[in-house]
Amino acid sequence: MNYQWYPGHMTKAKRMMQEDIKLIDLVIELVDARAPLSSRNPDIDELAGNKARIILLNKSDLSDTAQNGRWAKYYESRGLRVLETNAREGTGVKQIQGLVREVCREKIERDRRRGIVNRPIRAMVVGIPNVGKSAFINAFAGKSCVRTGNKPGVTKGKQWIRLNKSLELLDTPGILWPKFEDQNVGKNLAFLGSINDEIILTQELAQELADRIRTLYPGMLKNRYQIEESGDSSQILEDLARVRKCFARGEELDYEKASGILIDDFRSGRLGRITLEVAP
Repeated sequence: MNYQWYPGHMTKAKRMMQEDIKLIDLVIELVDARAPLSSRNPDIDELAGNKARIILLNKSDLSDTAQNGRWAKYYESRGLRVLETNAREGTGVKQIQGLVREVCREKIERDRRRGIVNRPIRAMVVGIPNVGKSAFINAFAGKSCVRTGNKPGVTKGKQWIRLNKSLELLDTPGILWPKFEDQNVGKNLAFLGSINDEIILTQELAQELADRIRTLYPGMLKNRYQIEESGDSSQILEDLARVRKCFARGEELDYEKASGILIDDFRSGRLGRITLEVAP
């Protein structure tokens, strides 16, 4: 199938971000550590212009530890400051305040020379859908400021959050871009749940995911489900359905249910720590 999702509200959201960027000192971009390249919206670089930048490898508790380090080095080699975070648990979040002051040092010094003191740094929080922006803001603020959810599209509009005297955050909706030139990118985003599941063929996605996992992490499916990995992806799904007793009626296997189990186990981390993209 063709993996693509760009609902109308994203065009409106992008236009809103373009208008607000002139108010911003810093752009904090969250990417999913399980696919650090696919989960970066290429439009963000153009949008951010010459603003100070921080990239957060979020959901790093679900991704391959070794790959986390390699991806951090990859982005740092391109002049971006990087932190590994797990917004749900708050891991890595405390380090951000110091990093913000570091990357915005020139702005702070410029304000001081002009006699402007205690003017807060304004940061725009950006990222694709379901990457954890709202969970990050809540963890950073130490309280529930914005709604969270495990599906794309929870944040619909912008919202300013004053964290303290020195920092204000602008929460923005998750946006994708109009066309994925590489369908592997769309596939990765579907695996992560950043594309609306209602437009996805679940069984086909599960077979694609099974192929990817056994290629990157041989033995992981066998260990989790006590099934063999030597057959094709449809055989893997059939074996999983039998082991997990996914029956529609009688002895008829429910492939849709088995597909849901595999996808949910990947997204939740129950399969193990997986990174879908190998760092260059």
